[in-house]
Amino acid sequence: DSQGDVDAMAQFRAAAIQMRSGLSVEANTDEAVRLIRAAAAEGADYALTPEMTTLLSLDRPSLLAAISPEETDPSLARFRELARELGIHVHIGSMPILLGEASVANRSFLIDPDGAILAHYDKIHMFDVDLAGGESYRESQLYRPGDTAVTADLPWTRLGLSICYDVRFPILYHALAINGAAVLAIPAAFTRTTGEAHWHVLIRSRAIETGSFVIAAAQGGHHEDGRDTYGHSMIVDPWGKIVAEAGTEPGVILADIDTSASATARQRIPALAN
Repeated sequence: DSQGDVDAMAQFRAAAIQMRSGLSVEANTDEAVRLIRAAAAEGADYALTPEMTTLLSLDRPSLLAAISPEETDPSLARFRELARELGIHVHIGSMPILLGEASVANRSFLIDPDGAILAHYDKIHMFDVDLAGGESYRESQLYRPGDTAVTADLPWTRLGLSICYDVRFPILYHALAINGAAVLAIPAAFTRTTGEAHWHVLIRSRAIETGSFVIAAAQGGHHEDGRDTYGHSMIVDPWGKIVAEAGTEPGVILADIDTSASATARQRIPALAN
């Protein structure tokens, strides 16, 4: 019986929430709350939102004018209250947090069912790139990068935190897995251009090479700031199988996660041990 209890504790329902965040923090927060509620109504124990849940803006002055420090951020306060109300783990994939007068973190928050912040993570790798067709991004001009990998213990497993462009740096996920993470969170706002070429391959690769579940909640569609994101939020098992996938529209995908599958995959392909 005790082994059965342990096995039961190793299973949970995960939700990846897909959004199309715009320029209104309040409207974006309302939409995130709506979708998290929908996930909880479908039995989600853990819900992950995408990168830049509360604001997707390339304009530095308007971004700085719209955001707050962590201690006084009204959206974060709402998300904490929502987690407490629903009794689930709410993982805000990221939101811009004011660090000083002109310094911003791209920060992820894992909130427990009591409304406490269980962990936070600042995106390490900055997306500085020039794409074909004139698309150009200089994330380092807007954000101060983090410097620390973060894992956190959920009731069912250990979670590794990351954000979007991090997915191109396998050493981070190796470190998270070596430190016990069997589930990896990859909230994202992939451009449509790079997403069409690389998204599926990258997400599945991080799952396969670490023998981990990957929960990847994405932005999707044409945004108010002019960019187009790829969508295709996914939940992938440790063998690289896509067990749930969205299209490009906002919504919720769910999957039942049996964390023992991670140990099984790592036994079959002992890459971490080797």
